[in-house]
Amino acid sequence: MITIKDENAIALMRESNRLLGIVHDELAEAIRPGISTAQIDELGESLIRKLGGVPNFKNYNGYPASICVSVNDEVVHGIPREERILKEGDIVSLDAGLIWKGYHSDAARTHGVGSISPEAERLIRDTRNSFFAGIAKAVAGAHLHQISAAIDDYLTDRGYGIVRDLTGHGIGTALHEDPVIPNYRRRMPGPKLKAGMTLAVEPMVTLGRGDVEWLEDDWTVVTADGSWAAHYENTILITPQGRAEILSLGERERQIGIPEF
Repeated sequence: MITIKDENAIALMRESNRLLGIVHDELAEAIRPGISTAQIDELGESLIRKLGGVPNFKNYNGYPASICVSVNDEVVHGIPREERILKEGDIVSLDAGLIWKGYHSDAARTHGVGSISPEAERLIRDTRNSFFAGIAKAVAGAHLHQISAAIDDYLTDRGYGIVRDLTGHGIGTALHEDPVIPNYRRRMPGPKLKAGMTLAVEPMVTLGRGDVEWLEDDWTVVTADGSWAAHYENTILITPQGRAEILSLGERERQIGIPEF
């Protein structure tokens, strides 16, 4: 069942996601060659708790960390490790969330480590842009899979692989709520979007095919062909009129700029 949030719930969702935006801004500043993925996780958890939140990923279905840190061909759910050191030219995806007064937030960013290749820069930029292409369709009265189709069209036109085994989701008092939000075109229109819905829209994109595999840790998802992947996610609110409100954007993302679609 898709939940519709009332004014109080929306206020709490806004605050949960505002705090998460601060966490992502701080984590982005920490990305550099020589830092370990475990250090990123430690910093992320410290920031979340300092802001008064609770890391919602930690121990979620057994996940052992607060921040999912995925490097290069790792798509999502990379487990932070002391021995995994970021190198010049890597790309790293950070997926994080927190709970504020019972309400969840969820957002992901992919960053370059030092100087990266033009191909990697395009992957990160186009993954981000595909999110904005999708949520341009996220208006009350439209259908959910219009978001999916717009993401698919943007990425397919540019020759990227789209991960089909993982999707976005509803979010609220639970981290994962209905509905499932594919990043690829579906025949059925999906449910009608209504004001008060809160959704986590998250394109996961590869430089090769979209096929993925799970590593032996049962968490880390990697591309089957070894191609690099990027991930971009925000929690959004369907508003009564006009475009969706992006709740988890953060100051750094605002400074990068919001593409128009």
